[in-house]
Parts: sequence; structure tokens; C-alpha cells
Amino acid sequence: MFSRLLIANRGEIALRIIRACKELGIQTVCVYSTEDKDASYLKLADRAICIGSGPAADSYLRIDRIIAAAEVANVDAIHPGYGFLAENPQFADACRESKIEFVGPSAESMRLMGDKIAAKKLAKQAKVPTIPWMEGEVEDDDQAARWAAEVGYPVMVKAAAGGGGRGIRLVHNEATLRHALPAARAEAEASFKDSTIYLEKCIEHARHVEVQVMGDRAGNVLHFYERDCSMQRRHQKLIEESPSPGLNEKTREELCKAAVRLARAAGYYSAGTVEFLVTPKGKFYMMEMNTRIQVEHPVTEMVTGYDLLQWQIRVAAGETLPMRQRDIKLRGTAMECRINAEDPANGFRPCPGKIEHFIAPGGLGVRVDTYAHAGMRISPRYDSMIAKLIVHKPTRAEAIACMQRCLSEFVIEPIKTTIPLHKEILKHPAVLRGEVDTGFIERTW
Repeated sequence: MFSRLLIANRGEIALRIIRACKELGIQTVCVYSTEDKDASYLKLADRAICIGSGPAADSYLRIDRIIAAAEVANVDAIHPGYGFLAENPQFADACRESKIEFVGPSAESMRLMGDKIAAKKLAKQAKVPTIPWMEGEVEDDDQAARWAAEVGYPVMVKAAAGGGGRGIRLVHNEATLRHALPAARAEAEASFKDSTIYLEKCIEHARHVEVQVMGDRAGNVLHFYERDCSMQRRHQKLIEESPSPGLNEKTREELCKAAVRLARAAGYYSAGTVEFLVTPKGKFYMMEMNTRIQVEHPVTEMVTGYDLLQWQIRVAAGETLPMRQRDIKLRGTAMECRINAEDPANGFRPCPGKIEHFIAPGGLGVRVDTYAHAGMRISPRYDSMIAKLIVHKPTRAEAIACMQRCLSEFVIEPIKTTIPLHKEILKHPAVLRGEVDTGFIERTW
């Protein structure tokens, strides 16, 4: 096991990693920007090192400064969390070249699965269904228009190096497509320094269901079942739950086995998530694989009882997964609401500012993952997520009732948050029945 680990991230996930490391007996080193110098979680780390000014480009995205801090602190490993450099293979390479273990998959697996075109080709080899697509990058716009007309609109324009909902365009006709292609290239270049784009058929009225996998260096790959992430806005998730209310046991088993096949084909170890679209008839298609721990990993932890963060660290330290697939069981239902500093009534406008009142809910089966507290200032420079509210109950109806109660107790003032929207969503008859798809939020609100 590692003796000292550096956390190359901030906020809620930094605190989550600190807690996992403390229980494993690992010392922690946090890096921070000047914007985060007063963050309370820094006091829980064994050491904190400033790596730059507020903008992420001058701090959390500076590989050279993070490696320098790791060398000064004499750490064994670096955990990237999610976001920032978590899926950057150059960062993974830089860590290992400095004789520091990167808590994540190999750089080769990251490159393979980070390239959406290469990932689709690998999925085909592994007999994992993929969404019908143009089978290559878009180099000729006229050819793209012909393909779209042949397969039928709507279609999606996507960045090959995309992620986080960026570099995506939904188009319904040729005129919109011809405008979307150069716009998507420009956004992909600006966001990912890679202008490669591709086309795929839009699967309408589908659920977004992702499978949590974990692999070790001995070649073992296990799944920890699925999470339903269909309640989302502009490809950004709002509420997640496990198990998915839209899957029968046969589809669940096939979906999870497909995720494991893909991970094995990629030579994957560490925590990862394979994302699928599932049609109302139970047909599923692989979208992509996220080569990191996910924001919503607590949902899976609650229904399976496994600490995914700790196992991610254990695998990075060379441990072999001791459990077998039959040992991993689903227990009850877990749900997570992402509480963001945004105003849903005004186009989800970010609402940074000082939190003057902060009262978190509690009770049996309630978990709040947050770094926020009264007196803390939410920075406009970073992601707007304040907290993750997670509940776990024996049935889905009980989980929804518990979440509704917790949302009514949660006080974060005076800034605007997504709490009122979550309350409304969880009252809707379609949500109560579990009959939602990826377009539900935007159709309804």
C-alpha cells in the first residue's frame, strides 16, 4: 500500500479521497490554487501545497506544477479525482515517468477509450453493440450529409475526443447539419485540442444507463451493476439512481456483461464506467467509456456496499480484487441529486457567492458528500456543484420519499441552487413511475 498520496483536484472529490486514504492509513497531500487557500478540507490533509493562481489553467491543469509538488512532498501516488486531468493520458505518463503511480488506468487504455472513434471500433471487436455511425471521422461534409440522409434524421455530431457534454450537436435536417459541422469542429478544437468529429444516429426516447466496472492488473474485471442517469439537461446529469427502473433482469445481465467485455478488450484496470443508451424495447448501444471515478459513484457504493474509491487506490497499489462477480449483490435502491449553485428559473445561470446558512439533512440511509459549509464562498472559476445528496432505501418508492424529505430539509442560503428543481422533478408522475428518458427534463421543464 502507498504511504503518501497527492490529490490533484479540489472540492468534494478532494475531501472524498482524503477520507478514503485516512481509512487505508495513507498520508495525503493536497494541492490548491490561491482561490481555494481557505478551503476547509485542506486542514484535513497532512500537507497542502499551493500550485498557482485561481484560473484552473494556472493551477489544477498545470501538469508540471503538480509533478513538482509531488516530488517535493515525496509521494508514492497521485489521484486525479474527476475532471481537470483525470482522463489526460499525458498526465498519467508524466506521473509514471517520475516514478509516481497514477491512480487510474494505463495511459494506453485512456488514449484508446478517450478516442470515441477507436472505442467504437474496439466495441465492435468485443461484440458490444454501438449506435449506428458513419464509421470514421467526418472529412467530407458532403459525404456526411449523404450519410445522414440515408440513415435518417435526427443525427448527432460528436467530438472524437469529447466528454462532459461538450462537442455535441443534435441536428434535424441538412441545413442545420452543414452549420453544425464546422461549429462542432471549432468547439472540439477549443475544448480538447482535437477537431476530429464523427456522426452517429440519434436514438430517441432512450435511457442513459452506465455500468460501473473495476479491473486489476491481473486481468480480473468485475461489474458493480448499473446506474440510470436519464434525468439530465444538455447532457449534464441532475439525478442518478441504481438499479435502473427501466431494465428487466435479462437486459441488466446482458448490459453488464457487455461492459465487462469492453473493459477486458481494452486491457483496462482501475475504476471505469461504460455508458449505454437503452431503448424502450430493451435494445442497448454503447456510447463511450469514462476512464475515471464518476461523480455519481456513491450511488453504486450504497447499493453494493463496496468502497469504490478505496478499491481504486488498492488496485493502483498492485492489489488483486479478492471478490468474485457472484459476491457483488444489489441491495435496495439508491438515488443521488447533484446540488449545484445554479438558478434553474433563469436558464441555470451560475450563482457564485458566499453561503451564509448551510444545514445538511440526515437520517437513516442518508449521505451528503460536500465540501461546503456556512461562511464558505462558491468560486465562479470552477464547477458549480456544491454537494451530492444520496439516499439508500429498500425500495424505490421509499428512496424517493426519503429524498423528498431530505431536499425539504436542505438549507443553502442565500445563493440560488438546484434544490427547488429537484423537488419538482421528484413529484412528477412519470418520475414516480420510473418512466423517463434523456429528453424528459428538457421536454418537461
